[in-house]
Order: sequence, then C-alpha cells, then structure tokens
Amino acid sequence: MNTTHRRPIIVGNWKMNTTPDEGGPLADAVCNLAGDLTAVDLVLCPPYTGLHAVSERLKGSGIGLGAQNMHWESEGAYTGEISARMLLTAGCSHVILGHSERRTILGETDEIVNLKAHHALATGLTPILCVGETLEEREAGRTEQVVTDQVHEGLSGITADQLRQIVLAYEPIWAIGTGRVATPDQANHVHGTIRCLLEDMAGADVATSVRIQYGGSVKPENATDLLSQPDIDGALVGGASLAADSFVAIVRAAV
Repeated sequence: MNTTHRRPIIVGNWKMNTTPDEGGPLADAVCNLAGDLTAVDLVLCPPYTGLHAVSERLKGSGIGLGAQNMHWESEGAYTGEISARMLLTAGCSHVILGHSERRTILGETDEIVNLKAHHALATGLTPILCVGETLEEREAGRTEQVVTDQVHEGLSGITADQLRQIVLAYEPIWAIGTGRVATPDQANHVHGTIRCLLEDMAGADVATSVRIQYGGSVKPENATDLLSQPDIDGALVGGASLAADSFVAIVRAAV
C-alpha cells in the first residue's frame, strides 16, 4: 500500500483485445468486484469499438473510461484516427498518450506526444503520458537520460497548473508483455527521478501532487511490492486487466 497523500490510480489497458460483446461483461465484472474500493481511482481503456459498450456499463460506478490514443487535431482528413471530441462524446475522461508500443511500433515521437498532450488538456481529457527506456538503453546506462528527455519534450510548454492534471506512467519497454518486471527499487528510483524533474520544471508542490504509475508486466503477484514504494502511485496494467479477478487483485494491492 502506498502511504503518500497521492490517491492511487490503476488503469486497465486492454490494448487490441475484446470485442464490444466481450468488453461489456468484463466491465461489469470489474464493477462488481471493485465496488468497495473507493480509495483508488480506476480507469478502463478498451479499444475504440468498445468505448460505447463499456461506457454504458460504467455509468454510476465511479470507474473512469479512457482511450488508448487520440489525434492532436480537432477534426480533418486523418483516415483511421480519432479525435478528442469523439472520445468525450463516447464518455471518456482519460486518454493514454505515448505508449511504448506506439512509440516503438508506430514511430510516435516526443513531439507528437507533446502535441497530443496539449490537445487533450485543452479539451478536458486527462492525459496518461507514458515514458520508458528499451533494454538496450538500460544496459547502456542511459535510463535516466532517456526518461529525462521524454519527460522534458513530452511536457514542453505545459504550465504548472496543467501538470497537476496529468498522470505520468513509467513503463520500461523491456518489461512490457515480457514477464520481466523492474524490481521495486529500480522502478521507484526512476519514479523518483521523474519527480525531481517535475520539481525542476514546476516546483515542489506540483512535483509532490503529480501521480506517477508503473507499467510493465504488473500482476497480482508483484503488485503489492511495487505499489508499496513511496514514489509509485498506481499501475498501468496490460494483460492482467483482461481478467476481472486479476485486475481487481492489483487494485486491492493499492489500497
């Protein structure tokens, strides 16, 4: 359990999994199992096709709805993209930006992530902005430099007041979907580095208020050790969020 004053936030990223017919019952199961866990913010991020179905199931539950990505323009000739207004209409309150899979597979840059972060804030969506290093970068001793660059560039031009509205997620790329996981000390060290960066950028009050999640093969078996670290304020959960019992077990570890 995290003993800081920051309210934990656990986000389930379903990635390219679940049809609407599958996502609705999964959302129902999470609502039923997590109904008493009011001390933690919960957000479910289904694929775009499942946003409406999941939104209907989450009404009145206190659980937020998030999208896995969005474009930085309000509208236009961007085939295959989705806008903030579309997400808001679907009931979204949050949006994941700069996930490592979009960076490494789809070529998203820090500049693109920054454009999206500005637009999300301008439209009232809460960005969940992801940063993290590859295995090669970690082995080369470049973790802090890579994360520092991603934080600075991803948050460029964002005010101190806006920073308070952002959730950051540290997700070492080498730990995502691999079964490998950063040790609690490794993860907390990087979270602490990020918090120091935020202090340099916007002052101590902002740095202590921003929530920083850990993402990377989080499971019920390792959640308690990770979430007990002082600078880890929650989890961005991938595969384990596709089963309600394992996801809610992670949520309970944050209480």
